[in-house]
Amino acid sequence: MEIRPPPLSFVILSTLLLLYAEAKTIDPYKVLGVEKNAGQREIQKAFHKLSLQYHPDKNKNQGAQEKFAEINNAYDILSDEEKRKNYDMYGDEKGAPGFGAGHPGDQGGYTYFTSGGPGQSGFTSGSGGWQHMGRQGSSQTFSFSFGGPGGSRSFGGGGGPSSFGFDLNDIFSGFFGGGMKDQGQFGGFGGSSRSQSQSRSSPKSIRAINSEVFRKEIADQGMTWLLLSYTPSLQGKQYYESIIEEVASLLQGAIKVGSINCETESTFCKDLGMRPGRTPRLLVYSYKGSEKGSLEEYEGDLIAKNIKTFCQEHLPRFSKRISLNHLDLSSSNVETYPRVMLFSTKKDTPVIWRVLSGLYHKRFIFYDAEVHDVSDPAVKKLGVDALPAIIGCLSNGEKQILKSGVSVKDLKSAIQDLSTLLDSFEKKNKKVASSQTRKMQTDSTEGQLPLLMASNFEALCGEKTPLCIIGAFRSSRAREKLDSLLSKVSQKSLSRRQNQSVASGSRDSISYMLLDATKQPSFLSAFDKSGFKSSDNIVVAYKPRKRKFAAYMGDMTMEEVEIFIGSVLNGDVQFTRTRQKPVLK
Repeated sequence: MEIRPPPLSFVILSTLLLLYAEAKTIDPYKVLGVEKNAGQREIQKAFHKLSLQYHPDKNKNQGAQEKFAEINNAYDILSDEEKRKNYDMYGDEKGAPGFGAGHPGDQGGYTYFTSGGPGQSGFTSGSGGWQHMGRQGSSQTFSFSFGGPGGSRSFGGGGGPSSFGFDLNDIFSGFFGGGMKDQGQFGGFGGSSRSQSQSRSSPKSIRAINSEVFRKEIADQGMTWLLLSYTPSLQGKQYYESIIEEVASLLQGAIKVGSINCETESTFCKDLGMRPGRTPRLLVYSYKGSEKGSLEEYEGDLIAKNIKTFCQEHLPRFSKRISLNHLDLSSSNVETYPRVMLFSTKKDTPVIWRVLSGLYHKRFIFYDAEVHDVSDPAVKKLGVDALPAIIGCLSNGEKQILKSGVSVKDLKSAIQDLSTLLDSFEKKNKKVASSQTRKMQTDSTEGQLPLLMASNFEALCGEKTPLCIIGAFRSSRAREKLDSLLSKVSQKSLSRRQNQSVASGSRDSISYMLLDATKQPSFLSAFDKSGFKSSDNIVVAYKPRKRKFAAYMGDMTMEEVEIFIGSVLNGDVQFTRTRQKPVLK
């Protein structure tokens, strides 16, 4: 009896089914080398280690590229709770993958016959990863594609004619009565396929950033951000995200992380100059160069440790490094915020202090100094008995030890604890400043107006004061005259304002003071380009919140000054925007 060899079509189908069975047995747990009860942190660590080992840019050995794709496919399954659950239920040898496992268009790591539309059909295994093999738009460990005109004809991921030396489409054309280009799914498996980057959303810990979020929460807010710029069609987004998550966990509390989809945020990405090229881009919103933030791109290896170092280098530097020989916490600038000083043994400003200086840069003035021992006379004078120590200085010049012997459990908890400490000190400073203002107002009623200086500017004419009446003088005679006039007019003006209910009616809602114009010419230059140099004395009504002013340079008589101030309080005087923010030296 003559034994006929099996038809070639049968051989082809048998080969495909054998490969199908082999693909089915690829265990993502074994690929990553983790147990089936492994947690996400352990899975992520294994993925990072193997990805780095087999990354195509680093490993040029034969098979490394395929291994890298396997690793990415395995991580795609195990990092997704739904996919992992489906694999555990249906992906073992006894299960029935392809029936009820996965989602429409998302193969969940199993093997399917898929149809990619006209001219495209394929046998695929897995989803996700970096490698595009076979049909466009999907990522597989391997692919067998058959197509008509315009479709790919490949075996084992190769392009062009079959490696067997014949066109598989011809065989299937004879076997099925036509080419594969117009056929649906073979065997009822799977559905339409989407690329991993389109079907897989970013992890919850990575914030989606648009222009509005960037403007309100990132730009010049004092916090360092690590940002991923990408488009959905780019490969490797998942790998970048896993690296970003690890860096965020290493610097938890010190940085925030976000991603920008430059396909949906095209104009935004273009304006910032951060559109990705062939691969996603990593950028840090940095404060390294100045107090104003800027975007700096990371161009090194995709290693969490290296990116962490890069982020640390770009943390805020709002704390002024000073020497103990020049320790003077009483000095201040125009804002006169409460001041805090860190004493530590570090040669450079500690990371925690840099982070805090960014978070509170609009509320505190930060200093830090290197101290070798608490026996140093300057430190001992302040009563510090243990390092590191934080000293606070109130707006009235009083110094306090906020905390000594600071211990740190971890970065996140340390920042939270010290933030609570600074919030409490800020509240105390506000009470002190309010008390100072009331005292100065009481002094002014007795005919002795306070002299405006850098140290008391915030208390006398800060943004919490609706209106400041400033008497500027250039001679001792002009000072005496303005002091007498404004002290008397203030009583009438306040009474008049209260009776007419121009504002809340509280006495500290309006503040009267004197200014030495010869010592503070730049302050008056904020109002007038010449600084009112032609006048020996002048009265300026200034609204700090709106940065607007009105000036009187006429006859300095009781009647005229009272009319001017009364008109200001009644809203009958036109105010002008200042040329710049008034600054006292």
